[in-house]
Amino acid sequence: MSETILIVDDEPAILSTLSGILSDEGYEVQTAESGLEVIPMVQSTPPALVLLDIWMPEPDGIETLQRLKTFLPNLIVIMMSGHGSIETAVKAIKLGAYDYIEKPLSLEKVVLMVKHALNEFHLREENRSLKQLVAKKYEMVGASRAILRLKEQIRMAAPSQSRVLISGENGTGKELVARSIHAESPRRNAPFLEVNCAAIPENLIESELFGYEKGAFTGASQRKKGQFELASGGTLFLDEIGDMTLPTQAKVLRALQEEAFMRVGGHERVHVDVRVIAASNKDLPTEIKAGRFRDDLYYRLNVIPLHAPPLRERADDIPLLISYFIKQVAEEQGIRPKRLTSEAFDLIKRYFWPGNVRELKNVAERLLIMAPTPIITSHDIPDFIKEASGQTHDTVSIQKNAQGIIGPKPLKEARSAFERAHILAALTEKDWNIPQTAEALHIERTHLYRKMKLLGIKAPTENPS
Repeated sequence: MSETILIVDDEPAILSTLSGILSDEGYEVQTAESGLEVIPMVQSTPPALVLLDIWMPEPDGIETLQRLKTFLPNLIVIMMSGHGSIETAVKAIKLGAYDYIEKPLSLEKVVLMVKHALNEFHLREENRSLKQLVAKKYEMVGASRAILRLKEQIRMAAPSQSRVLISGENGTGKELVARSIHAESPRRNAPFLEVNCAAIPENLIESELFGYEKGAFTGASQRKKGQFELASGGTLFLDEIGDMTLPTQAKVLRALQEEAFMRVGGHERVHVDVRVIAASNKDLPTEIKAGRFRDDLYYRLNVIPLHAPPLRERADDIPLLISYFIKQVAEEQGIRPKRLTSEAFDLIKRYFWPGNVRELKNVAERLLIMAPTPIITSHDIPDFIKEASGQTHDTVSIQKNAQGIIGPKPLKEARSAFERAHILAALTEKDWNIPQTAEALHIERTHLYRKMKLLGIKAPTENPS
């Protein structure tokens, strides 16, 4: 479908000439001889672009432009100005016109400017659509008291320039909180950059944060900007800052104090304007007492403390979240969404969710792909969730008998089922890395091995094929 261009000029010859040349270029062309005709035409069918003469009987081009921009602020308007009206054309630019072209018109220049203007408009629209998709991807879903309180705290903190420290377990959405703060802040159109302090090797973290100069070390063939510099004007999110080494903590503290730093191998101070949001799944006051985190850096970061609640503290959000994730994954993969029965919802809601929202999203994706029918039933729910909920295949069968009533499990059996499911979920999240799982569960490695043996948990490689 061709794009429509509206030409507004009180000279019939110009209307005829421009109509002909733009029609030959494949555009649909409409014409108007006065500003009075323009408004109803644009309100009825908005064109892609307007070529608008400045000197016309009342209303003139400037007044017509103002009216157009009132109800179509993104409309592309190119002004056509005669000799001696350049100052007026510049005024039109300030009022929102895309550009102006002088009379007598160069038809080649008109065609070229129209193409450039429309290309830029399409890029802006594409960028706006992408931003909307990103915003939807990072939407904070939930209506529980805990999440509503967090949303209100974000709303209050976002407009400020103050630093924020987000606490919370793995998988609770600390990055989502940081992105929400940025999206509602005056820096929303500037960069949002994330550095995972736990994922970058100790010998690389400083150059990643602050950049380096050419020749600073072997392989430094050219200057590279660090994340602090790249995020200037916007927001830098330091995730898992509790895993940052003490020497790097000292350099980050100095950069925050002075709002400046030197690149690795450099001697010139680089000044930046960046809002720092930090997050950690560790209890930083405990880390301070253990000598693993600087108290002065903690106080620099902890201006506005926020807490991302674990999923077990917002259980009312679980049905809403899993439906949201199923719909989201279905859209991403181009398949039809599925819905859950009330029994399936009940099992999911009763599970402890040690991996929090991240684990819930993984389960939603698994159910969408692996459930054989459009309706996800209790039979489709993973066994580790059923076991933790006291709902194995046998108990599901029992549930259908005896008027649907199930007797409670013995406490010891229920405790073992919960422990097994909890450890299995933690192992799965850590890809069966025993040391990392033991650390996440706050138990000794040998204790974890004993528990696994006692509960009959075997690594996937140990299972018979």
